[in-house]
Amino acid sequence: MSVRAKKHLGQHFLKDESIAIKIAESLSLKGYKNVLEIGPGMGVLTKYLLEKECKTYVIEIDSEAVEYLQANYLNLAPRIIEKDFLKYDLNEIFKGEPLAIIGNFPYNISTQIVFKTLELRDQIPEFSGMFQKEVAKRICSSEGSKVYGILSVLTQAFYNAEYLFTVPPDVFDPPPKVDSGVMRLTRKENFSLPCNEKTFFKVVKTAFQQRRKTLRNSLKIFNLSDSLRANVIFGKRPEQLNVEEFINLTLLIENDANE
Repeated sequence: MSVRAKKHLGQHFLKDESIAIKIAESLSLKGYKNVLEIGPGMGVLTKYLLEKECKTYVIEIDSEAVEYLQANYLNLAPRIIEKDFLKYDLNEIFKGEPLAIIGNFPYNISTQIVFKTLELRDQIPEFSGMFQKEVAKRICSSEGSKVYGILSVLTQAFYNAEYLFTVPPDVFDPPPKVDSGVMRLTRKENFSLPCNEKTFFKVVKTAFQQRRKTLRNSLKIFNLSDSLRANVIFGKRPEQLNVEEFINLTLLIENDANE
């Protein structure tokens, strides 16, 4: 969430600066020199990022917050981007250079921020920030968990996901109705897939859309051959498969289609 108390944006003011310090400390600052904070608001996290040995940029859609930052963080002013992160082309500024993403993300767009990060994974080696606890837990969960799903598999195909700590409602003004959670994504050394990426995304999404069914039933749209349908993996439900098994499943489906 942003530090601004703007309820219509689903945002709350972070009062406890020790939380901001812990979020700033969660970045390793290895393998990149640029850090982009999404939704800095009044700069409660920003000021601790500016103390780090990195080049901090912020992207903020709210004009009042931009004016505040320009007036109170003069050294940051040239690196304030008044844009919507979800619609902004990062290469206007970063020209293909690697960068880390960080922020106290608005709950209502947090998963969209993750999906955009996955699209830009070639450029984003590290990602850290605060989400609704339920969302952060889902992203970091392993197979077998009740909350393991599409977001878990797609994120963990490219990043190692760590749930770092829980943030209670009373450190915000106004307090949200739920706990928040801070997590970190660190890009895997090998973050390319051995299967077709579009097919992989389609397999994962289709499987979890009917998560109570076995894969034999939920993946019918792929017109599987009888011999492939007999494979033991199709007797499982999607939450039983880890990321590697989903990749192998995609390869099986691709090979079956080519035969």
